[in-house]
Formats: sequence, structure tokens, C-alpha cells
Amino acid sequence: MVHLRDIDWMGAIVLTSMPVLSLYTLFFVPLYWKTAVWSLMYYYFTALGITAGYHRYWSHRSYEARRPYQFIMALAGAGASEGSIKWWSRHHRAHHRWTDTELDPYSAHKGFWHSHILWMFYKENPNKRGKVDISDLNRDPIVTWQHKNFVPVMLFMAFILPTLVAGLGWGDWKGGYFWAGTTRLMFVHHATFCVNSLAHWLGETSYDDRQSPRDHFITALVTMGEGYHNFHHEFPSDFRNAIRFWQYDPTKWFIWLMSCFGLTYNLNTFPDNEIQKGRLQMQTKKIEALKKKLDWGVPVTDLPSFTFEEFQTLVKQDKKQLLIVEGLIYNVETFVDYHPGGRIFIKSGIGRDVTTAFNGGVYNHHNAARNLLQGFRYGKLVGEVPEIAKSKDE
Repeated sequence: MVHLRDIDWMGAIVLTSMPVLSLYTLFFVPLYWKTAVWSLMYYYFTALGITAGYHRYWSHRSYEARRPYQFIMALAGAGASEGSIKWWSRHHRAHHRWTDTELDPYSAHKGFWHSHILWMFYKENPNKRGKVDISDLNRDPIVTWQHKNFVPVMLFMAFILPTLVAGLGWGDWKGGYFWAGTTRLMFVHHATFCVNSLAHWLGETSYDDRQSPRDHFITALVTMGEGYHNFHHEFPSDFRNAIRFWQYDPTKWFIWLMSCFGLTYNLNTFPDNEIQKGRLQMQTKKIEALKKKLDWGVPVTDLPSFTFEEFQTLVKQDKKQLLIVEGLIYNVETFVDYHPGGRIFIKSGIGRDVTTAFNGGVYNHHNAARNLLQGFRYGKLVGEVPEIAKSKDE
């Protein structure tokens, strides 16, 4: 039962007002091309503040950065209005440490909308807070400064700056506030929120299927490259989210580009050998699951045993359409008339060991034929086969 006292009214008001203001903007605020370009640029700037700054730098320390870069990312992240670096990173570390449990602040097991946005509508219960180490964040002067001054920094970066640029630049004060400010912010919010929701719902478990994170191109497209989330949860200290050349991850390329100017350095990558191990293990697991759905015939260990003399009796007296290949007895009665090479080749092998003919003496059978033969298993042979009963090369 949810009580009104449990609601975080500030968070609820901010998160619900942005979509409402965006609808007003859509219908009543004209969009000029300069404002559109500026809104898009500012969207990418503030989104990178979250993905490259809050997430990959402060939450996971997947690379190192110079002070100017840190300061700019702190400002950009404030412009996304998703809490301070310290607040955001503490929750994200708890999410990784306690994924899919009650201590995960936005556990996917509580539902798509809970992990997407509803978890921020409620006051956090200290007794259900997953414990994580944030001592490095407490020692970080940029983090400390931003956390103490978050509200004024956020208001300036999220609303005042985009309005000033459009207003002073080309006289579109209203468009600057509503398009580059509130509407841009609404899109940034829900794009990054998708990392907590969509990335745990859509896609493949490429490296581990024991938890909910998944990999998908659509999620990557929406979230500035954060959509290869199964990889990220397996290798969170890797500065990349996507490792294939065709996978969309602009955040990775931004971090790499900044390293070309010396602003970022020591970009951490997990050993490729270990990454490939994880992928191969999951592929093997999926293959084994598929194999269990197929009929591979009676297992050899469960087959009855026959001597050659007993085999001959079954053929001559019981009229069984049996033949021998590599020590196993097969009943080909249902296949005689469907043999691609003609029934004569099958009929000539009845009551004999046709191993040589099957393996190239007459025809070197394809993999499909060998798989089909598994379904015809009848028994296994014990003892020797007389030479006269063996088929020869023809």
C-alpha cells in the first residue's frame, strides 16, 4: 500500500511536469531552425554528461580524465537534471552490486515502469538501500562541489543557459526555454531512463543469462550507445559498451576522441580473451538448449546388444530391414523407398555391414544422412562380422 507520505513530491513534480511542458511546446511554441539545431546540440551535450560522465567515468571509473574534462562533464550532467554525481553514482553502483534484488534501487523484476521512472517517485527507504563504497566520490573535489551546489548549477545548466543562448543569439527566448530547455530535458530523461528499463527487457543475453541486462541495437540508438547492457554488466570497468565496429556507441567514440586531445586517458578495456570466453559459453549454452529440443534417436547406451548371428536371424526369419554401420544396427524399413540413390543400394546392404560403402566405398554420405540415420537405430553389435558379410567398394 502506497501512502502519500512515501511520495517524493519534488521528484514527482519534476518528472511529470517535463512531459506536460513538452506537449505545450509542441502545440504552442514555434520551432525555428536555429533553435532546433541548438536544442539537438544541447541534447547530445547533456546526454554525454550522463553517459560519459556520470556513468562511465564516475560510476565505473572505466577511464581517467583531466580536471577541465571533469568540470565540463559535471556541468553537462547537471544540465540533464538527474541528480548530482554522488547521488546518481551511488544508486548506479547499488544497481550493479545488487542487480535484480530488493536492494537494487531500480530492479527490473519490479516491472518495466518501476525501473524506468516510478522508483524516483518514492522516498528511498534507508533500510532497503544496497550498501556500496563511494569513498572515492567523497574525496573527489568536483563531485563534492557539484553535490553541494547542485540546485543552482542544475537550474542554470538545464534552463537558464539554453534560454540565454537562444535569446541572446537570435532572439528566440521562448523557444530557447521551451525547446532547448524543458523539451530537450524530457527527451534526455527518458532516453537515459531506458538504460534502466528497456535495456533489461529487449534483446539478447550475449554474455550471461543469469540476470536481466540485455543487448540490443534499438536500446543503443535511444541511449547514446548504452544499449549493449549485458556486455556492460559483465564488464562494467570497460569504457566501451559496444565492441563491434558496426555497433552504435557514440559515447565510446566521444571518450576516445577526448583521449586524442589528452583530456581522457588510461581507457580501460577488458581482455578480449575473457570477453570471447563469455560469449562462447553463452553460445554453447544456447546450442545445448536447442539440442535438447531435437530427436537424436535412441542413445547408444540404451540400445540392446546383438551378435552377428542374432542380427542375421532378425533379417532372415523376421524379415527385418536391418544393416550395420560402424558397429550399430539400423532398421531402414521406412527409408528404403526414399533413398536418394535408389532402393537398390539399400536393398543390397540388408543383412550386411555397409560401413565401407557408407563412408566412401560407394558414396561418402553427407552430414544430413548421418543425422537421419540416428533415428533408425535398432541395436548395437557385439563380436566380429564375417568378411563375407561386409560390403566392398563398388
